[in-house]
Amino acid sequence: MTAAQAQKQLHALASPELAVASARFFKTGPGQYGEGDIFIGVRVPTLRKLAHELRGLPLAEVEILLHSPNHEERSLALMVLVLRAAKAAETERKVIFDLYLRNTEFVNNWDLVDSSAPALVGGHLADKNRKRLVTLAKSESLWERRIAIVATQHFIQLGDFDDTLKISRLLLADKEDLIHKAAGWMLREVGKKHEPTLIGFLKDHATVMPRTMLRYAVERLSPEKRREFLLRK
Repeated sequence: MTAAQAQKQLHALASPELAVASARFFKTGPGQYGEGDIFIGVRVPTLRKLAHELRGLPLAEVEILLHSPNHEERSLALMVLVLRAAKAAETERKVIFDLYLRNTEFVNNWDLVDSSAPALVGGHLADKNRKRLVTLAKSESLWERRIAIVATQHFIQLGDFDDTLKISRLLLADKEDLIHKAAGWMLREVGKKHEPTLIGFLKDHATVMPRTMLRYAVERLSPEKRREFLLRK
C-alpha cells in the first residue's frame, strides 16, 4: 500500500456536502484559526475504519499523507500513527514520536491535536524526561502549545498530575481561546481523578486564569464550589 492508494480510497468516500459543513465548523475562513484548510468530506468513523485497514502503511508513506493539504488525509495519517504506536516496540515508538514532532506544522487544528497528542507525545514521554513539553508550551505555534497541554492527558490517566499543572501555569497568560479551552479541559480531567489537586490549583490561580479556562476547569465541581471560584474573577 502507498499513500497514493490510500488517498484514492479516501477520496472515493468523500462527500462535497459534508466538506462544506466541515470547512465551516473548523473555522477555515480568512483570519480564523483553520484558515485555508481543505476538507473533502469524510466522517471520523469512516476515517477510523480506514486507518485500521492501513495500519501497516510504511511510515514514509504515512508522512506523505500527513503533509497533505486535505484535512482528512492528515487526520487519517495521525490515526494510523496512533494505532501503530499502541502496538509498537520502544524503538518504533521513538521513531513515531520524532516523526510527529518534526511535523507539528501539519497537526494544525484542534481535532488533529486532541486525537494524537496524548498517545504519541504523552504516551512516549510517560517514563521519560518531559522537558520537551515545556519547549512546546513556550512555542509561538498555537498548535504546539495545545499539543503540550493535551499530551498530559495520558499522564492524568495514570494519576500523574504534575505536568498538567506545570503546563497550565505556563499558559495562564496565553491569548488564544483554544489554549484556554484545552488547559481548562485538562484541569477538569485532573479534578475528575483527584478533586483536591484541582481545588489547590484553583485557590492559587483562579483570580488570574482566563475566564474560559476557569469555566472549563470547574465544570464538574459541585454548584457551590463552581460558584465560589467563578465569583473570584
